[in-house]
Amino acid sequence: MQGMELSPLSAAGRQVIHSYGDGGFRVSGRRHDGSILVFPTGTLAWSIIAAETISIDCLAQMSAAMPRVEILLLGTGRRILTVPPEVLRHYRDAGFAIDVMDTGAACRTFNLLAAEDRRVAAALIAVD
Repeated sequence: MQGMELSPLSAAGRQVIHSYGDGGFRVSGRRHDGSILVFPTGTLAWSIIAAETISIDCLAQMSAAMPRVEILLLGTGRRILTVPPEVLRHYRDAGFAIDVMDTGAACRTFNLLAAEDRRVAAALIAVD
């Protein structure tokens, strides 16, 4: 699959997701292969390749993010897939608003919320 280009709104000092597909992402002008965690001011590699393997521990960096993240978007690949309920419950109890969606929707939503200066992060599973 050819990468999907986005038309992101500019968010000064914030990460912007420019495209996804081909097994990775282009965020703020830099190519990232594989799945990623996108924070307001940085992007990290994420070892997850399937939604079913998402655990509380693999999202632990969200709790430590500064500034504190309020909204967590989980992009589960081409389709919306089920995330273990204990993961959703744990992060909701910790004060995060969590939205599970396909990766494309999560990329677009991240850009919109970042442009509104919201404290948003995204955990995105790469798609081909």
